[in-house]
Amino acid sequence: MTKSELYKKGDAMRRSMYGEEAYKKANETVYDDPIMRKFLDVATETVFGALWTRPGLDTKTRALICVVSDIATAREEELAIHLRFALGQGWTEDELLEVMLHLSGYIGVPSTRGAMLVAKKVFAELREVEQS
Repeated sequence: MTKSELYKKGDAMRRSMYGEEAYKKANETVYDDPIMRKFLDVATETVFGALWTRPGLDTKTRALICVVSDIATAREEELAIHLRFALGQGWTEDELLEVMLHLSGYIGVPSTRGAMLVAKKVFAELREVEQS
């Protein structure tokens, strides 16, 4: 794929949201085959390049929108990624948990429970990394 300016902006945004180590790890594991590479190319240009770099909202707000969307649609694999993004943008564990609890009144307790189990795992993994 020819790397457009939008793709380049998206790749820079994706790298900053993931962090260098997680960016490299995802590229070497999840996106290391031709099928997933095609997906990544499209997502880099359209999602990270066209949406995440738009003016009007900061990345902290965009990260929280992704978390809420993932919880509301029960996208637990994506939620794990977006929780990391949200923490990296300055949201705290307590704030994110409060968002989940608030959502329970609007989307239901089962979805919230599932999200909190994902959060428990993600938060523990990140604490383990910080301690090592």
